[in-house]
Amino acid sequence: MDKILEGLVSSSHPLPLKRVIVRKVVESAEHWLDEAQCEAMFDLTTRLILEGQDPFQRQVGHQVLEAYARYHRPEFESFFNKTFVLGLLQQGYHSLDRKDVAILDYIHNGLKLIMSCPSVLDLFSLLQVEVLRMVCERPEPQLCARLSDLLTDFVQCIPKGKLSITFCQQLVRTIGHFQCVSTQEKELREYVSQVTKVSNLLQNIWKAEPSTLLPSLQEVFASISSTDTSFEPSVALASLVQHIPLQMITVLIRSLTTDPNVKDASMTQALCRMIDWLSWPLAQHVDTWVIALLKGLAAVQKFTILIDVTLLKIELVFNRLWFPLVRPGALAVLSHMLLSFQHSPEAFHLIVPHVVNLVHSFKSDGLPSSTAFLVQLTELIHCMMYHYSGFPDLYEPILEAIKNFPKPSEEKIKLILSQSAWTSQSNSLASCLSRLSGKSETGKTGLINLGNTCYMNSVIQALFMATECVKEFKSFRRQVLSLNLNGCNSLMKKLQHLFAFLAHTQREAYAPRVFFEASRPPWFTPRSQQDCSEYLRFLLDRLHEEEKILKVQSSHKPSESLGCNETSSQEVASKAAVLTESPCTSDGEKTLIEKMFGGKLRTHICCLNCRSTSQKVEAFTDLSLAFCPSSSIENLSFQDATSSPNTQDGGLMQANVPGPTEEPGVFNPATAAFVCDSAVNERMLGSPSDEFCCTENTCVPNESSRILVNKDVPQKPGGGNTPSVTDLLNYFLAPEILTGDNQYYCENCASLQNAEKTMQITEEPEYLILTLLRFSYDQKYHVRRKILDNVSLPLVLELPVKRTTSFSSLSESWSIDVDFTDISENLAKKLKPSGTEETCCSRLVPYLLSSVVVHSGVSSESGHYYSYARNITGTESSYQMCHQSETRALASSQSHLLGRNSPSAVIEQDLENKEMSKEWFLFNDSRVTFTSFQSVQKITSRFPKDTAYVLLYKKQNSTNSLSGSSSTSGLWVNGDPPLQKELMDAITKDNKLYLQEQELNARARALQAASASCSFRPNGFDDNDPPGSCGPTGGGGGGGFNTVGRLVF
Repeated sequence: MDKILEGLVSSSHPLPLKRVIVRKVVESAEHWLDEAQCEAMFDLTTRLILEGQDPFQRQVGHQVLEAYARYHRPEFESFFNKTFVLGLLQQGYHSLDRKDVAILDYIHNGLKLIMSCPSVLDLFSLLQVEVLRMVCERPEPQLCARLSDLLTDFVQCIPKGKLSITFCQQLVRTIGHFQCVSTQEKELREYVSQVTKVSNLLQNIWKAEPSTLLPSLQEVFASISSTDTSFEPSVALASLVQHIPLQMITVLIRSLTTDPNVKDASMTQALCRMIDWLSWPLAQHVDTWVIALLKGLAAVQKFTILIDVTLLKIELVFNRLWFPLVRPGALAVLSHMLLSFQHSPEAFHLIVPHVVNLVHSFKSDGLPSSTAFLVQLTELIHCMMYHYSGFPDLYEPILEAIKNFPKPSEEKIKLILSQSAWTSQSNSLASCLSRLSGKSETGKTGLINLGNTCYMNSVIQALFMATECVKEFKSFRRQVLSLNLNGCNSLMKKLQHLFAFLAHTQREAYAPRVFFEASRPPWFTPRSQQDCSEYLRFLLDRLHEEEKILKVQSSHKPSESLGCNETSSQEVASKAAVLTESPCTSDGEKTLIEKMFGGKLRTHICCLNCRSTSQKVEAFTDLSLAFCPSSSIENLSFQDATSSPNTQDGGLMQANVPGPTEEPGVFNPATAAFVCDSAVNERMLGSPSDEFCCTENTCVPNESSRILVNKDVPQKPGGGNTPSVTDLLNYFLAPEILTGDNQYYCENCASLQNAEKTMQITEEPEYLILTLLRFSYDQKYHVRRKILDNVSLPLVLELPVKRTTSFSSLSESWSIDVDFTDISENLAKKLKPSGTEETCCSRLVPYLLSSVVVHSGVSSESGHYYSYARNITGTESSYQMCHQSETRALASSQSHLLGRNSPSAVIEQDLENKEMSKEWFLFNDSRVTFTSFQSVQKITSRFPKDTAYVLLYKKQNSTNSLSGSSSTSGLWVNGDPPLQKELMDAITKDNKLYLQEQELNARARALQAASASCSFRPNGFDDNDPPGSCGPTGGGGGGGFNTVGRLVF
């Protein structure tokens, strides 16, 4: 019969005829055959099954073998013996390799046929050994899946006792070696199915023998924590996670995180690979285990691992949001990683560029699942933007994209953040500096935050961008870089070094460690937030006093080289006290700080009893502008002194301005911000002042002006309820009455008397620094609160300056700050100045806005600083306009208020027409981006906690023209003076070091890419491609296995 069958299957007869004859052969199995005939038939059918040339021959082999084995069981038991099976497993069958899946299928079917025979027990014992050997040889997924099928049907073949533990461990290792290189959907589905079969086998073993679970999990961790770069465990290990009982999470995580034998590098690798598991489709609970491990590491304060893993994997997790199969788990992990990473915005800023594309894509598909997902995502984004406020250039597009989705309340945001933090904000958190990359498209260099040093960074960038002082065509930066300070170790030398690196380094951001240590005020606590205005005053004071001392030293030793030793702040103070007796008056004797930032202000006090006066001229480098008390002053107008019917005391008029109490209110321009507690508390959320409005400018020749309260005057055009810097400056310069507890001691009367105090700027600086007094003292709660009122920032500001014929009889003294907060004085009421006649020349000096330092936050002890600055290249029209404004006969007083038709308004309009307002940059620590003046103006309206704090204005001078100064065009970094050799050598050396660092980073990235986990990219899809633009998914919805692109490994 075997000869007939063999000839039939190899003949050329029609297939239907062959099937009829095969049926006859199968039916003949019922007849008696001797042992030799049975063996010949078993041998033939085995050959057809294993070596059949076509499916028909293999099918015939199976049908005939099953029929003859059923009716001739003893003979088949004798044929399918232990020796035969061992030979198949170890040597294969003729030309068939022993690892061919057909052999396992044949053995699987053979076991089914002799299941009731006693000899099957011997086969079970044999297979228990052989299957262990097979998994140790790391079979391919297909063979391992067939082996799993066999062991699932015949659990008696699974190794027992200690061998079962070994088998499970080896099977875990085998899964770790699985790979899938195919890009076809059919093969991908088959691969997932094969892995699922193997993981299900392990689950069954764990259930049957619980003692195998923990060793298996230890093997999983050993595989994913391996630091061997030659092997990357397969993401298929993720299929095991869903079979681990959730009740074991707490015990296992505690064991892992507290095990001293687990090194940080191994834990980092394990966590990174577990995050990679989020890409495995159909896997459940991966996100639960990842988050549990993140929390466990935070509990044992292993923040370095958390920081490294978050920065390394946050973008990959975000990219997984594009794939519906893994989106829920990816969003859960992303939320935890972002909300817990609260010490630095770097992790959040890594995904910020991708948020808008994702939101637009899911908004366009209109699926309910996409909408629900976007609601969760926008809540997360709002939490992060709230926590890391102060980055308007990054957040504006996101706010626009998510504006139609619900915004969580501030209380909910604070609750979410407080519940998610690794720990409270502390210095124990490892600092995380931005990773190196090329210089930004702006060509500007950022400053790395060294630990709450944004107050210094913002000030330094503002000073660095103080360009093109028209006087002698030298800016402050140019002056600093031009100084010959070779051999010095002064603070100015360190500033020169810092400016040189900002101008010429190839780094994206520079770390100003040396300058920070040298310039930090002694009372500033390291790594804590400080007041940038206080730092700026201290810095300018140090530089000024240091230069004065060096000039004295050089004058005593004219024949010797200038010995520049670093001077401590105590030495500077002691030597400067001696120098105040002979102040510098000529330009040649002035220090650089005096030349650039120094102005003079005259204080005039007139006794209202005897009319005697006293005057004093003080130098200043910045003016502190207080906010007008909104509860007391609603409108400012100018009136002729002779036009008011209510005059007394020689023509003086008292302005009855009610104060916070029943007594007449008195307001000092330097301290008014500290009085209006009620107004501050009511407007702490940043609502603009509702009572601040001013009339148009009125010029009264040969007569001083005065500020009166007048509610009937129309509001300032275009100003609305928002006060401008001009309003605050007018309020600062407005006269005040010293009365009550604030009375003036008159030497002529030899008693305390009511007096009138006026202030006039008599000499304008080249750079005008204005500080807005935003921090008020809450007497009820004894804390400093922030005034969040919006202030309009004019692009062009006109500073009223009164020059007198001579000031030789006036005493002078250097004061680094004019913040007339006298402890012995109370607040004074604002009144008109007295009618004292003086020979003076009044003019309005135009200034152009150069820099704005913004404070983001609600208190002086916290928050963030960043700065806006511009390249002022100048246009001919702007200088001509300034010249016109200066040559006009303006007899207005120091309290002149800009009107609708003021020259500066014409200048500002001209500048905007010339698009100069677009030449702005945003300096936010290490990040520098382009921005516009419109963004500067709208910053507080868009982000209520972000308010302008320190302003830097550059004086416009019509005495010079731009002709013949080609170096002033373009970016100023190209027009800086040549650096001294010492500085250039230092920059060249650092730039070489930077290139070496970039090369090392490139090599490291290449190694990481080579050893990266197998990431399936169907049809060439790259996970780094912009979502929705490249790859087959197109950023759309869908799910399941309908498209290949939905599988992400």
